Amino acid sequence: MIEYRSIRVGLLGAGSVGSQVARLLLEHADELAQRVGARLELVGIAVRDPSAKRDVELPAALLTTDAESLILGSDIVIELVGGIEPARRLVLQAIGSGADVVTGNKALLASHGPELFAAAEQVGAQLSYEAAVAAAIPIIRPLRESLAGDRVDRILGIVNGTTNFILDRMDTTGASLEDALATATELGYAEADPTADIGGYDAAQKAAILASLAFHTSVPVEAVHREGITEVSADQVESARRAGYVVKLLAICERLTDPDTGDEGVSARVYPALVPRSHPLAAVHGANNAVFVEASAAGPLMFYGAGAGGVQTASAVLGDLVATARRRVSGGPGTAESTQAEVPVLEIGRITTRYAITLDVTDEPGVLEQIARIFALHGVSVEQLQQSVSEESRRATLVIGTHKAKESALAETVAALAQSPVVASVASVLRVEGAV
Repeated sequence: MIEYRSIRVGLLGAGSVGSQVARLLLEHADELAQRVGARLELVGIAVRDPSAKRDVELPAALLTTDAESLILGSDIVIELVGGIEPARRLVLQAIGSGADVVTGNKALLASHGPELFAAAEQVGAQLSYEAAVAAAIPIIRPLRESLAGDRVDRILGIVNGTTNFILDRMDTTGASLEDALATATELGYAEADPTADIGGYDAAQKAAILASLAFHTSVPVEAVHREGITEVSADQVESARRAGYVVKLLAICERLTDPDTGDEGVSARVYPALVPRSHPLAAVHGANNAVFVEASAAGPLMFYGAGAGGVQTASAVLGDLVATARRRVSGGPGTAESTQAEVPVLEIGRITTRYAITLDVTDEPGVLEQIARIFALHGVSVEQLQQSVSEESRRATLVIGTHKAKESALAETVAALAQSPVVASVASVLRVEGAV
């Protein structure tokens, strides 16, 4: 029997993900040792309350409330506490003690990534975070390593399972947002307070991480334009279905040319958008996630799978752990982040996109002419127009699809339409993304 050296692993947090990580580490210890060339010894699990009920029964002897002492006795620290503090302090302490760190903390990385990566690079430590975006789906390592020599031009991602479940249910059953959210809560897909999901905050944090990796530049979460799905109605979803689209909450990271200066810039944004049903992302159902990457040499690539779940996320954590442990066995410093490009992050008003605008208007001569004049005044071209008329109310509904235009011009057009005397209301505005 081969005698392996031991690599001491300290685990911070034993929630739904942490408890599964601990279980897999203990159950598959021999197999993991063969893969790594060293035994991964779980030396402790730092928790707030050792007596709390958990999804997995863990050895009481491993549980501790002394996270600092556990860190000092570990070669690799797995941080699954979540949130900003004390996670930030604990990760910095682990790096400073000479340990490598594996984390799934998207909020921490989106807010303090540059600080943590700089600390790790200074001491040659490895900071890995595959589990921070899309759970079990391998997307961080492909962007960080496999595509490091390519030029990533665009990322379209469904990176929040809760909102995808809600929008998918609205599309397939005709449910309202409120009813679909209630179902998501009953099934455990939505938290008691779903604000982070339906408000787009979770997706924005992931967009910041993906954009920083894809474009080799620092993209803070504050620079990510964010819109949630709280204003998406069943009527919008049904109208999209009839037109051959599906509504998805997208995280979009894009390399583009600044229309004002002609210089290269990047954009990171999150909002609900119309996606053609012919696009691969339209077929992502339920609580699944998918990330569609467009690279110059590799072409279009799609990564698909479960975007949440304790054991699924634990899979990503263990993948990072094995890779980190192998590096410790072979020796050498950790892989530094490539975020030195310093490409400017453009505001939402400077991107180009397409709008689908639904208007309720008076049904009388000259209406289309006045509306066309508003579009022309703001330099926005109409690609298609559909009209339906109600004889009883003397109202008409116009669905107008635009050509690509600058976001600021599109927004100004919508504002002018809302003020027009021939427009009773702007019933719906959604961007169109992913045309193929």
